[in-house]
Amino acid sequence: MIQYLKQFEHFIVAALILMLAVVILLSVGELAWILVQDAISPPVLILDIEELLELFGLFLLVLIGIELLETIKHYYTEGKIELTVIFTVALIALARKIITLEPDKYDPLTLVGLGIIILALVCGYWVTVTLRRAEKALLAERP
Repeated sequence: MIQYLKQFEHFIVAALILMLAVVILLSVGELAWILVQDAISPPVLILDIEELLELFGLFLLVLIGIELLETIKHYYTEGKIELTVIFTVALIALARKIITLEPDKYDPLTLVGLGIIILALVCGYWVTVTLRRAEKALLAERP
């Protein structure tokens, strides 16, 4: 019974990888289409701030998709989720939010909250990386 559940889980994760790959491919196509449309619209080859922010946001969204694909791929091959990849995805998502953020539309307390979330994620990433390095160093010392 457990073997069937593992096979089912493996199949579902493989389907998720395939679907996410399609989503990433479509989002790259969308990004390229928007870039071409913005570049050929008058004034030609000149992008305004709103267009740049939209392009940067889409670019970071593609990167988030790639990082999620890496996470699912690692889970498919190793059977576990890599915590540093989760922190990386969260930091990229917050970077996307900050890049496209219009500060005058938000309450100052919301901006402080975003800063605290970023600080917490960076600290969590640092702790995770530090613990992994310490674990590797301990394993290397063993005879």
